[in-house]
Amino acid sequence: MAKRPEEIKPGLPAWQGTFGDLMNLLLCFFVLLFSMATMDAAKFEEVAASFSSAFGIFSGGEMAIGQGALIGDGVSQLTQLSSYITSMGLAQSGEDSDENAEAVGDMNQEELMEAAEEEQLEASRELAEKIQEALEDSEITEEVSLNYTSQYVELSIQGSILFDSGKVDIKETAIPVIDKVGQILETFAGGTIEIEGHTDNVPMSSGGKYSNNDELSSGRALSIFYYLVENTNLDPSKIMHTGRGEYDPIADNSTDEGRARNRRVEIKIYNPLSSNY
Repeated sequence: MAKRPEEIKPGLPAWQGTFGDLMNLLLCFFVLLFSMATMDAAKFEEVAASFSSAFGIFSGGEMAIGQGALIGDGVSQLTQLSSYITSMGLAQSGEDSDENAEAVGDMNQEELMEAAEEEQLEASRELAEKIQEALEDSEITEEVSLNYTSQYVELSIQGSILFDSGKVDIKETAIPVIDKVGQILETFAGGTIEIEGHTDNVPMSSGGKYSNNDELSSGRALSIFYYLVENTNLDPSKIMHTGRGEYDPIADNSTDEGRARNRRVEIKIYNPLSSNY
């Protein structure tokens, strides 16, 4: 008896094999085109700025990657660059936006950071001019000195005006000065405020409440913090307070005059383009 021929199972239709080969060839073709393409840096920056404007979740519209978990991921070096992209206003419409985008596209990273620094410094300068005018109107320019950097405007008050030697309680005579400073902060400080206490390098006398200058400077910064929180409408979550002790002098500690200058409280008002805003 003859054997029954084995049943042949149907395989892949011929057209599907040809179609699969065609898709693979098209994929390789577009990958090749992409690999040879040149990215338009200006368009990329413009798109990045548009996304930042539309989806930014940080206070003040910043792109701040200078704070938080991203620092640990090795991207903190991009803080200045991201601040510059924000400050240049690339999300604006019209011809100015196109011109800015072209300018950014022609810059290297170093030039971008230099431009960011200039933009931030200009923002601090404008803020400093307004605060200086407010200090003059409040008639406290002799008690409060002003300085600024690209990150912040700094108000400095001598320790002898605020505190008795070795003490952290604000003197009654200093209350009017602090009240006027508080009003200025309410008007001009929209972001982070940092209060720093500083001392000279003379060791603390034994038997006092504070055993060293680090504790004394921290206590003084905390006293100013508590007073501002209790007597102004400032948001406590935006106020930092630190004690720097004797480690950041602005004058020579070998003279009485220098030590007096080093005993101070500094209040830093960060500008809107600062990474700490």
